[in-house]
Amino acid sequence: MIFTSERTMSAVYLLLLMLPLVSAQTYHWGPCPNPKVQPSFNVQQYMGRWYEIAKLPASFEKGKCIEANYAVRKDGTIQVLNSQFYPYWILSTDYTSLSVVYSCTDVLRLFHVDYAWILGRSRFLPPETVRYAQDLLIGEGIDLFRMQSTDQTGCKDD
Repeated sequence: MIFTSERTMSAVYLLLLMLPLVSAQTYHWGPCPNPKVQPSFNVQQYMGRWYEIAKLPASFEKGKCIEANYAVRKDGTIQVLNSQFYPYWILSTDYTSLSVVYSCTDVLRLFHVDYAWILGRSRFLPPETVRYAQDLLIGEGIDLFRMQSTDQTGCKDD
């Protein structure tokens, strides 16, 4: 393989160095997509507990019984009590049962790492609801080949 520029060589070296870091992730060539987000998003209605139903692999998130709790801080920002998430977009939610969430990390516009979650207000959603969420993500060009269900069995609820 012949490289025509020093910049290309640097980018390839960077990619090779980062592969171990993103091996548990879902990455693709090119920049991040621009999915449509929830119109007229209502932060107050979104607050509270959401359970992870399914996700694209994320190296910072492992285990079972995964949930997120959203609350408004006194300064008006949103507090998320869960793992260390990057800022993400709510693609769709009905606020009462389902939320479809997406995030992407762009690496020099050479490749990007996808993150996606299907969240529910209960630990289990009907299969047709999960399929609706998957279809929405696929419709936005997000590859779900590596999406995996989250084990929510045997969990203790507060």
